[in-house]
Amino acid sequence: MAPWLPSRKRDLPRIAKLAALKPGEVFYDLGCGDGRILFYLTKESGAKGIGLELSFTFFLICQIRKIFLKRKNLIFKWKNLFKENISQADLIYVFALPKSLEKRLKIKFEKELKPGSRVISYSFKINGLEPKLVDRLEGHPPIYIYQF
Repeated sequence: MAPWLPSRKRDLPRIAKLAALKPGEVFYDLGCGDGRILFYLTKESGAKGIGLELSFTFFLICQIRKIFLKRKNLIFKWKNLFKENISQADLIYVFALPKSLEKRLKIKFEKELKPGSRVISYSFKINGLEPKLVDRLEGHPPIYIYQF
């Protein structure tokens, strides 16, 4: 299990703009932690959010927040992301270390994602894939957008 390192709150509007989620789209956050990306990006988009989290503590935090915020468009799963079929995803968000990205995740994306699916990688490039866009802002981590 990787250490919890959350995406910066100050980058949430930037991530949301790049994600450009539309009503009816399916959005996965792989290793969703406290769910901040899912709660923020699906708040007004009309998209369905699915968070996968291996830590039971973070899974419970997300479930409790979902209940209090009355968010019916969110699903949280206490599950290893490699055991989840992500083929229905229109958008994937991932904040993972380079070794994970270039080995197991890259293979999973290439095998399961449907044509047109987008992947947002916060901070780290996925070696072996060409990003469609790299968003750079001084003083902030880069955000890589891939399209399959």
